[in-house]
Amino acid sequence: MQTVMPLVRFDIGAYLKEFSFDERRDLFSYNAAQNRTHVELVAIDGIQYPKYINEFWTAKQRQAAPLHEVAYRACFKAQLPRFFIELLTAPGDIVYDPFSGRGTTIIEAGLLGRSVIANDINPISKILSFPRFFVPRLDELEKRLDAIPIDDNARAEIDLSMFYHPKTLKEIASLRLYLHQKNASGEEDRLDSWIRMAATNRLTGHSSGFFSVYTLPPNQAVSPESQIKINEKREQVPPYRNPKSIILKKSRQLTKGLTTQQIRNLDRAGRNAQFLTTDARYTNEIQGESVQLTVTSPPFLDIVQYAQDNWLRSWFNGIDEKEIARQITTAKTVEGWAGVMGQVFNELYRITRRGGWVAFEVGEVRKGKIRLDEHVVPLGAQAGFDCQGVLVNQQEFTKTANIWGIKNNAGGTNTNRIVMFYKP
Repeated sequence: MQTVMPLVRFDIGAYLKEFSFDERRDLFSYNAAQNRTHVELVAIDGIQYPKYINEFWTAKQRQAAPLHEVAYRACFKAQLPRFFIELLTAPGDIVYDPFSGRGTTIIEAGLLGRSVIANDINPISKILSFPRFFVPRLDELEKRLDAIPIDDNARAEIDLSMFYHPKTLKEIASLRLYLHQKNASGEEDRLDSWIRMAATNRLTGHSSGFFSVYTLPPNQAVSPESQIKINEKREQVPPYRNPKSIILKKSRQLTKGLTTQQIRNLDRAGRNAQFLTTDARYTNEIQGESVQLTVTSPPFLDIVQYAQDNWLRSWFNGIDEKEIARQITTAKTVEGWAGVMGQVFNELYRITRRGGWVAFEVGEVRKGKIRLDEHVVPLGAQAGFDCQGVLVNQQEFTKTANIWGIKNNAGGTNTNRIVMFYKP
């Protein structure tokens, strides 16, 4: 008769209380003498929960893999999921993100040798994340780019002249046509998907590393009318950019420094990954009690217009952004938002295995008037999870950050708030 070993519950509270980070080593340390964690108690629905305040990972922020550098609205740093992945999972465990965005959680999990499941109602998410599990050889990528024909008759069916030089636009339209044909015929391979990802990321931005004239950062596409005003104000005309050269340059940047082991880990994770494009409340494709760790950050009320910001990326990839906008949760009230997230927690409870965890990142919205962490705690508890408290990662701003006008906190700091749940 096989003996079933009891689950040993990890005391995350004890770990966080005594946490310190030795910047001279890439190790976590239980060094009470250097303990900097401040612990507060917050009452939610009559129950006291601990709040752990420290700088848990931002000291390592420059060590993130360049592979993460794909712009997307409202994304967190790779060090956030890494902290929980290293702490709460083992190689091969399944790590999940129901609101995957640019894929920060799953890419970091893949780099660390974990299995992954990703979900996002916006198909742009899969376009940006799936190809990065299969890192191409740059010589093969260059050869493929050179082979893509430039169609002199290729045109965009909408006016994009305020963003692109005519020759650039012709080359973008040719690339779009090529990818559409490869996808429609079922012949789009991993090199093509990588090219699609890189091109989608380089459509617009604020430097010569993008296809467009100077505009807003690449995670937020302005309307054509707004771009015309930007051009008039800056007295600028779209210059010629070479899309193929820009794609190759960006690919070099993304793959720089990746080790052979990391590339193997990513490939293994990608081959076995699940990529869903569905409502996070109804993920029947995910097996019950299979996920060890969920690390996610949900849509925050109606603050970020994900579909509107991605209209140009949607055009390039043949996606109906209006339909996507209809499906994305953008509740205007906390009550409406909580109603949806409560159902998400029910689904997370179903798929999380005993001894598994959920790290649910939220923030202070509407200038700190709404603290979503205090609304999230009851939602997880009602679903059946044990709330282990709130981790507040507090980053002291550098002079560089202040130069850029970051004022998220009057005291010169920026924070992530992560509500931690355990399934007993």
